[in-house]
Amino acid sequence: MSLTGVAKPGTHPEHEHPHAHEHPHPHEARPPVWRRHPKRIGGALLALWLLSGVYVVPADQQAVVTRFGKVVEPRVMPGIHVSWPWPIERVTKLKVQQLQRLVIGGDISDGILGRTDPRISQFLTGDQNLIHMRVVVQYSVGDPAQYLFRAENVSKAVGAAVEAELAHRVANRGVDAVLTTEKAAIQEEVRAAAQRIIDAYGIGVLLASVNIESAQPPPEAADAFRDVAGARADAARIVNEAHGYANDVIPRARGEAERLLAEAEAYRRRKINEALGDASRFSQVAREYERARQVTGRRLYLEAMEQVLPRIRKLVVDKSGNLDLTIIRKGTPPAERPPRQ
Repeated sequence: MSLTGVAKPGTHPEHEHPHAHEHPHPHEARPPVWRRHPKRIGGALLALWLLSGVYVVPADQQAVVTRFGKVVEPRVMPGIHVSWPWPIERVTKLKVQQLQRLVIGGDISDGILGRTDPRISQFLTGDQNLIHMRVVVQYSVGDPAQYLFRAENVSKAVGAAVEAELAHRVANRGVDAVLTTEKAAIQEEVRAAAQRIIDAYGIGVLLASVNIESAQPPPEAADAFRDVAGARADAARIVNEAHGYANDVIPRARGEAERLLAEAEAYRRRKINEALGDASRFSQVAREYERARQVTGRRLYLEAMEQVLPRIRKLVVDKSGNLDLTIIRKGTPPAERPPRQ
């Protein structure tokens, strides 16, 4: 009998494979957390993604919310808001109260460095004169959604509108008016007309101001313009001085005339009253004279002498031709003799 397949004494069949029932080693690598707890990790990521939709708009800003590129909230006011997170919705914030600056005709620094084309600052006036102008425009965001999506370059659109209206207004005026008295009117007209064009474009911009910072003739004619301006200033000064003199003299002359008229009226009334009083007194004396002619005549004679005699130098001679010296008082200076003619 063959002994093949018979176990040897002292052996067990399991000993033929010593590693068949060994336990795994305690330091063997474990699967990652996201594999062990996929639902928890997914829930946490979903919560973080949803929380990313909470946003804050500062007090000086407004926001625009778009969903897959389409505007769903054109104007979000300051505060805390919630939207669908990116990439479903996107929030764009704008500083609507901040003034933005735009220069037409070249900035000062560019002119100093020689980087500005002189032709961009040239405007033609109504009397066929060239004038160099530099205009500063200040604007802000009026409609955030329109500002973001209605124009590719808002600054160029605003500059084109203002420049077109500026050229139109300057072309309707003479060069002297543009350089001197019409600046304020041009600024306001250009701002209002350019705002209407911008509103028609629908780019969501509000023009705050249009300021003509510099307006001057070409360098070749600058001296002549300065002479003309100086002569005009002298003429205005002389006219103002004349008006000032007239405003000083005319009221004084009118006051003097009023004073003379008042004095004449007072003199007239005084003379009329005196004449009326004399006439009334004469009428009373005439009535008294008719009643007692001798007594009244004697009294009138004495009253007349009382008024006349004190004014003249007197010598009293009696009927015999003797001089009465008793009326000559001691120390009485002799009356001055009138000069001979």
